[in-house]
Amino acid sequence: MVEELFRQDAYLKEADATVTALDERGVRLDRSIFYPTGGGQPGDTGVLRWDGGEAKVVDSLKADGGDVLHVLAPGAPRPDVGASVQSALDWERRYLHMRMHTALHVMSAVIKGNVTGGQVGADKSRLDFNLEGDVPAKEWVTEEVNKLIALDRPVTPQWITDEELNARPELVKTMSVRPPMGAGRVRLLAIEGVDLQACGGTHVARTGEIGRVECIKIENKGKMNRRFVIALS
Repeated sequence: MVEELFRQDAYLKEADATVTALDERGVRLDRSIFYPTGGGQPGDTGVLRWDGGEAKVVDSLKADGGDVLHVLAPGAPRPDVGASVQSALDWERRYLHMRMHTALHVMSAVIKGNVTGGQVGADKSRLDFNLEGDVPAKEWVTEEVNKLIALDRPVTPQWITDEELNARPELVKTMSVRPPMGAGRVRLLAIEGVDLQACGGTHVARTGEIGRVECIKIENKGKMNRRFVIALS
């Protein structure tokens, strides 16, 4: 199983690793800074470099056995199994995802409803809610989310057991995605005084890093389902 460096420190931009396996799509490493697609957050991109070669990583995916598959660009060279490589993130893209993902957590604390889906993006992101009664205006959502962001609260991971999570179902806000369980413990993401929920994604260390956001669109996706789209200002 890969050592998930991206969970230990979301700000790691580069790391050394060893190639553990190859397949037709890409490379597996013994340790990785690349977040694999999951929980509404896209997989990281970047580059692998080794003695005599270099290849672009165009996507990162969850693989069997708890590994991360680093998908290489078509036709790219490949390092040998056992080779030492230096991995480097497309940091600008990853950092946008970190800011956006944390902003969605803040928005989930502002809008009172069951989250039915979501997607993190570098340009815009969304959360879908089942809402009863009046739907808040995008101007109100923008103002309330930015009020909480401006508090510059710390954002920290916590861990609880599977049993503790089962006893506290309110910690799973997204109805369509269950956090990974079975390893004995589950990762929570705490925004001090604002939000606490299960999440395995990458986030900024304080809400002030998000910067100002704007709710740019609210879409009707069903009888009670509304999609709130935000962008970084």
